[in-house]
Amino acid sequence: MALLSLKDISVAYGKNVVLKNLNLDVEKGELVSLLGPSGCGKTTTLRLIGGFVEAKNGRFVFNGKDYTKIPVHKRNFGFVFQNYALFPHLTVFDNVAFGLKQRNIPKNEIKKRVMEILETVGLKDYADRSPRELSGGQKQRVALARALVIQPDLLLLDEPLSNLDAKLRVKMRLEIRKIQQEYNITAIYVTHDQEECFSISDRVAVMNNGVIEQLDTPQKIYNLPRTEFVANFVGFENFIELELEAKKIDGGFYKLKNSQRFKVTHFNGREDERYVKGAIRPEEIDILNEGGEKETNTLKGIIGISTFLGKHYQYVVETEVGRLLVNGSAHKRYVKGERVTLYFPEDKIVLV
Repeated sequence: MALLSLKDISVAYGKNVVLKNLNLDVEKGELVSLLGPSGCGKTTTLRLIGGFVEAKNGRFVFNGKDYTKIPVHKRNFGFVFQNYALFPHLTVFDNVAFGLKQRNIPKNEIKKRVMEILETVGLKDYADRSPRELSGGQKQRVALARALVIQPDLLLLDEPLSNLDAKLRVKMRLEIRKIQQEYNITAIYVTHDQEECFSISDRVAVMNNGVIEQLDTPQKIYNLPRTEFVANFVGFENFIELELEAKKIDGGFYKLKNSQRFKVTHFNGREDERYVKGAIRPEEIDILNEGGEKETNTLKGIIGISTFLGKHYQYVVETEVGRLLVNGSAHKRYVKGERVTLYFPEDKIVLV
């Protein structure tokens, strides 16, 4: 049985429905990230789990107990916020010790646990400093230590690295993952940063308009998105309408609007659907010179706007089925108006 279950949860602010019959299961020891654009409901989901938001409908079950109506102070959850939320008038030690003091833990036990966790996050020598004497990364580690020192049943992180520079974000996300695995803590992590999310998560819930469109491993979401929204979100910028012609053991044959045939290797759970969309990333389409023909999976096109992106050129290519974005080698540049043939490898097309 899952440690955490959200069952048909709905949340509304007035008439604005933010979460719509949302379901989510998280296993003990997992780090599950909520990923999606602004306004998709990921932070509301985290706040609901934390007890800051009340559900309109549905149940929140944690460790076999109904937590739907349990107040924040009775949930032994650790929180790490985007803005650190440190007390400026307290030392690092006292910031980390705050939650333990609230729980009436004996002084000698508080000192032991605070110094142990400060050593874990590399801040043992900073115990007597105030937050204003710390860098952004150090403040974030204090916030993480404060959340961990209470030995939480669940760790909730709300875009904890968004205020840090790019290099420090990479370092901190590795530290968070290391500590989460070392302590075997169950964690829910909210972010809009794909790379950050995929690098530390056991599973990822991609959210859109208050629902989870796909909950899966980072590898499956990146390589085999199940909906057009998820595909678009993880970099599949080209979508082609396909009609099933024949289903084979090793894939299927599809017909485009211009009657050209495409073979697709991965059905992605849509082997019985007649009409689907084929999604493919710009870098996975090959540009062939005019006359480069293959029996299937090709489209003729005319080069339009080109953009130099360092390692490659990106082209807008006009085809019979619409405009497509295609990446080509930086060593050869196609000019506007040049006719080309595009090849779509059968194992790179994902059905959504």
